[in-house]
Amino acid sequence: MRIVFLVLALTVATTASAASLFEERKPLCLECHGKNGVSTNPEVPSLGGMSELYALLQLVAFREGNRKDPTMTEMVKGMTDDDLRAASAMVAKLTPPPPAKEAGDPARMARGKELAQKHRCGICHKSDFLGGEQMPPLAHQREDYLLKSLRAFKSETRIGDRAAMIEVLYPLHDADFVDLAHYLAHVR
Repeated sequence: MRIVFLVLALTVATTASAASLFEERKPLCLECHGKNGVSTNPEVPSLGGMSELYALLQLVAFREGNRKDPTMTEMVKGMTDDDLRAASAMVAKLTPPPPAKEAGDPARMARGKELAQKHRCGICHKSDFLGGEQMPPLAHQREDYLLKSLRAFKSETRIGDRAAMIEVLYPLHDADFVDLAHYLAHVR
């Protein structure tokens, strides 16, 4: 009986400890991604405006190794499904980033808009590029992060469950990515 009680006590302690893993790591999440959901760190995305479902899908992909990033892989290591649900619920409550203060270079904006229309970015990410339940918002995202993501999809180092992105980006070149990222970061 004593052994059964000890095993039960350890199980409860382990579960309680694992359930609080997100709470322990939450300050680090907010330090990188911005406490208000707007990242100020190079190549780190702003999470504000992201749906709870999309955030959860990405966190699971990091945890399961289907999406690669050393920092994120370490952050979700050992997290339970409940931890990931708590993290994605927090993300969904963050305020979307505001539009860029500056309007953007007119020539690059025109080129980026043309690319976004030609390659149907607005079909999946919505016409306002604010995403949806299963798609991330692109409008007002960090330009450097958008460029990093486009390059990763093109090089097939980021696949996850969005293999369609590889097909969509196949005909584009790096100069296209530069203008497309600029446009999406500055679109109003």
